[in-house]
Amino acid sequence: MELVFLGSGTSHGVPVIACNCAVCSSEDERDKRLRSSVWLHSKGVNLIIDTGPDFRAQMLRHKLRKIDGVLITHGHKDHIGGLDDLRPYNYLMGKPVDVYASHQVQEDIRRDFYYAFAEVKHYGIPEFKLHTIIDYQPFFVRGIEVLPLKAMHNKLAVFGFRIGKLAYITDANYLPEESLKNMYDLDVLVINALRNKPHVSHFSLNEALQIIDKVKPKRAYLTHISHKLGTHAAVQEQLPENVFLAYDNLSVRIENQKLSKNSEQDLSSNFS
Repeated sequence: MELVFLGSGTSHGVPVIACNCAVCSSEDERDKRLRSSVWLHSKGVNLIIDTGPDFRAQMLRHKLRKIDGVLITHGHKDHIGGLDDLRPYNYLMGKPVDVYASHQVQEDIRRDFYYAFAEVKHYGIPEFKLHTIIDYQPFFVRGIEVLPLKAMHNKLAVFGFRIGKLAYITDANYLPEESLKNMYDLDVLVINALRNKPHVSHFSLNEALQIIDKVKPKRAYLTHISHKLGTHAAVQEQLPENVFLAYDNLSVRIENQKLSKNSEQDLSSNFS
């Protein structure tokens, strides 16, 4: 399985509009972060987790021609704002795109994209097929098993996902014990780390490192990163040996064996 970081930034992205801090002014491409989203490719199946406002640019960058399912963590705009840009996939595949979300998030989608669900539909609207997912109840997308993991984003329940030896957690500041129990024996854990200082709805860097130390994945990648965390180069130097800052276009191979440095590379071609 291949994991590709389409975006690794927080809701503002990096650089932040009108900000001239050291991170936002950095010329290091790893410090230029679109809104958080990932692409998973396994056995010819393409899964996307979250479609934020940068989704169109992300798909143009990677030239992906087929999407088998979109998994939605929660209904905030930086995670669903790009759903309208699924329209070309309706044309390419000749059918609605399968979108997997909780009941609450489906309500958010129906509200924000009301025109896609209107009784009288206009030409060219996006077509979604909504599937309901529930905490800890596994489901399959074209043979790929997905386990939804409950997390809390302040007072909002959100989903993380375990897929094989990968777990993906974003926009969380608390994980129930049941979720943690399902996050052992991982090759790769992806988890959000917004900044150094504590935050009301996101893990700080130290809090994310505590989760990593508890579940002990072979490798961990930090995502949903704000400009307040620091430059990629400076933060990476301070991290444990098996913990890495994610960055846009990073590709990671996930197998049932020990990962090596060679499992990490910039993506230059698509897997469709």
